Amino acid sequence: MDFSSYKSPQLRAVHVCWAIVLGVRSLLTESAMLPTLSALELLSRNCESFMAEAITKDVLVKTRGLRFAHGPRVILDGVDIDIYRGEVTTIMGPSGTGKTTLLRLIGGQLKPNAGRVEVDGLNVPDLALKELYQLRKRMGMMFQTGALFTDLNVFENVAFPLREHTRLPEALIRDLVLIKLQAVGLRGARKLMPAELSGGMARRVALARAIALDPMMIMYDEPFTGQDPITVGVIMQLIRQINDYLGLTSIIVSHDVAEVSAISDRIYLLSQGKVVAQGPPAELQQSKSEWAQQFLHGLPDGPVPFHYPATPFEDDLMAVA
Repeated sequence: MDFSSYKSPQLRAVHVCWAIVLGVRSLLTESAMLPTLSALELLSRNCESFMAEAITKDVLVKTRGLRFAHGPRVILDGVDIDIYRGEVTTIMGPSGTGKTTLLRLIGGQLKPNAGRVEVDGLNVPDLALKELYQLRKRMGMMFQTGALFTDLNVFENVAFPLREHTRLPEALIRDLVLIKLQAVGLRGARKLMPAELSGGMARRVALARAIALDPMMIMYDEPFTGQDPITVGVIMQLIRQINDYLGLTSIIVSHDVAEVSAISDRIYLLSQGKVVAQGPPAELQQSKSEWAQQFLHGLPDGPVPFHYPATPFEDDLMAVA
């Protein structure tokens, strides 16, 4: 049997487990060794338990009842999201709906007012500082502006996390940095300073730095903003290919509907602090949600109104100055 089609190692192991159970059961039945089947039933129950655990583990990031507010202003209000291991998942919505806030909650920079934020089975708000730092080593982050160290050249920017978090020899660090830069097409630019880079090149260097420690997941905050069509195409291709080739999980925050629809496995749409639509891009395009249709097709009026709330126009015109 071929189990390579299963993305998750846990699910592959579960199906191998069941194949063993079924194979052994067949052999015992043919040999009339029925008394031994009781032990096999125990193995079957263990497989069932393993299956339940594997399905849970296949969700890398999970939020339940997530609530976050700045004073009286509620940003996220009961958000439930599942981000599956090995997939590219995009969080979309109008400005100010809490997309970047959600990334900060996942990374532990912020703590929710209520609810859970689980990453690889760990509830992030409950982690001690040392445990949180260990978890963050397994996360990569590509910031909206690139956030490169302006006094370090391209090579040193990518080498920084390796020097900060490992004790690898310089020769190995050099090889790893060159591998990461080769992956984003900028090995030849390793001596340039950030001020000498275009906006697109800076994003690609930031991506190389994000994968320096071979993380389990990468978060992208508006990776396409302000970029020309060629650069957008390059970044789109890099996100999808790096995710698939390195077996990562990617979370993208973006407003760019066409771009993320082309590379995402799943999209969540946020509005007024809640998930208003979710699913694969093709399903969202067919959604009957008025909010989803307005956002995906850029309609000027709808659930998000064109006019800012005000008194009736006629009353304003008739009012005494």
